[in-house]
Amino acid sequence: MQSKHRFVLDEPEVPFELTILYEDNDIIVVDKPHFLATTPRGMWYRQTALVRLRERFGESQITPAHRLDRQTAGVVLFVRNPELRGAYQMLFQEHRVQKTYECLAPALPIIRPCTGTIERMDPPSVFPLKRRSHIVKHRGRLQAYEIPGTVNAETVIELAQTDGEIAAQGYRRYVLHPKTGKTHQLRVHMNSLGLPIKGDDLYPEIVEPDYADFSDPLQLVARSMSFVDPVSCELRTFTSQIALG
Repeated sequence: MQSKHRFVLDEPEVPFELTILYEDNDIIVVDKPHFLATTPRGMWYRQTALVRLRERFGESQITPAHRLDRQTAGVVLFVRNPELRGAYQMLFQEHRVQKTYECLAPALPIIRPCTGTIERMDPPSVFPLKRRSHIVKHRGRLQAYEIPGTVNAETVIELAQTDGEIAAQGYRRYVLHPKTGKTHQLRVHMNSLGLPIKGDDLYPEIVEPDYADFSDPLQLVARSMSFVDPVSCELRTFTSQIALG
């Protein structure tokens, strides 16, 4: 297999399976586990969803239509037909994909962020709420952050039913609907409300990672993805089976 990416000689093995949710001649949809990067970057090469797929199917032309953070689990779409690569990638670039995420975060009252807005969508209830702000992310800086300015990031946040074991740990289940796709948007928005996602090693503070420790994943899953297929014109919906907690 040819690749422009360099090989990594000392790379921790990610001990979780990459599950195929769907495949046909044009696309492959996977349920990406926590800790597995979507594509090669930095210290990661073979322990990525892209390289695992290319090796499994023997197809070097497989390409991601979008990406998830290494720490985030859930549904990812790959394109195996090179002629359709642009059509599927444009779905994401033009925000024509409806995405739903789930996370675990503290069962605490929200705080008012320093910038941006909060809109209660069913007052006087706090949730669901709409969080809007301006997020920036600079190359070489690990954290994204919010500044005053024209809104470029919007997330709708709902409360979901939480089982007793999770509640006993002081956490609740939240459902997140990103309306935009800024880097680390969901993690930044939850943290700005005083509700950092369980297991987050960047927000509110950077925690030096142990790349061989897989015991405390970020409790964030890209739960579902829906879109009108640009080839068949059919509505497609895919759902992650990865559990939180």
